[in-house]
Amino acid sequence: MSRLLNALRSRWVRAGFVVVALAAAVYAIVRDRHQIFPALASLPLANVLLALAVNVVYLLFTMASWRAVLADLGSLLGVSESFEVFFVSQLGKYVPGGVWNVVAASELGKDRAIPRRRSLGAMAVALLVSITAGLVVAVPMILLRGGATPGGTWLWLILPVAIALLTPPVLNRVLAVAMRLLRRDPLEHALTVRGTSIAAGWALLGWVAVGLQTWVLGLGLGLPASASSFVVVAGAYSVAWVVGFVVVIAPAGLGVREVALGALLTGWLPAGSVVVLVLVARVLQTVADFLMAGLAYALSRRTLGRAHDGG
Repeated sequence: MSRLLNALRSRWVRAGFVVVALAAAVYAIVRDRHQIFPALASLPLANVLLALAVNVVYLLFTMASWRAVLADLGSLLGVSESFEVFFVSQLGKYVPGGVWNVVAASELGKDRAIPRRRSLGAMAVALLVSITAGLVVAVPMILLRGGATPGGTWLWLILPVAIALLTPPVLNRVLAVAMRLLRRDPLEHALTVRGTSIAAGWALLGWVAVGLQTWVLGLGLGLPASASSFVVVAGAYSVAWVVGFVVVIAPAGLGVREVALGALLTGWLPAGSVVVLVLVARVLQTVADFLMAGLAYALSRRTLGRAHDGG
């Protein structure tokens, strides 16, 4: 087991995974090129721009969920400060390993008098809230598709455990054990039902928003405009995101998320259109992440400049 973990941490293994993922994407494009290029050409620019705007809304909801957890743990940041810390730190998810955004948030939070252990706890809890909310959003899709959903059985096994972990009595104990294992002092404040509920509410709104983004792209590629198609697309994206997050050697779920999303949308769109959908969705998400990080960095530089002038 230790050898396996060391291999997964290897820079060469992760770099190799990225190469394989990109090669698979190129192969899929070449294989279905006769369907892909017409589908891409038919995708209206208005749908792309609307999807990008909705993606930004999704990111703002995600930030609000993390901010609610951090406030419940004792550090209430203003909206602008939250914007700076959260969106700059999110670039860390593009580094293989799955933990660098947490590390970045911890370091940025320290500059705002937030103890590292509190930043670490807040980001970890926010991720758990997000994963659980994503699985909840997938439930209607599973019910609609029945046994036709790949991995649907696993969701019914994982979801109750995830919900149980989010209850404050359980979650606070888990955090206490985690802090002891990390040899850090205990958190000063326990999570409350109100705080975790607010965070979960924002996270659910975020999943609905990102599902809407993918649905808008699908409509431009011929997806039927119906409530059932939205339920399937929103649930498929949330499951694909969770799968991509679990595979830690893939930076930001690269490749894994696309394969899972394509498998879940099979039958709703032609193969070429599915490839276009997953690739465009990935590009828009990356653009939105870097756009928000750039704005956050510019805002932080402006704030630091004012502080320096005032000093």
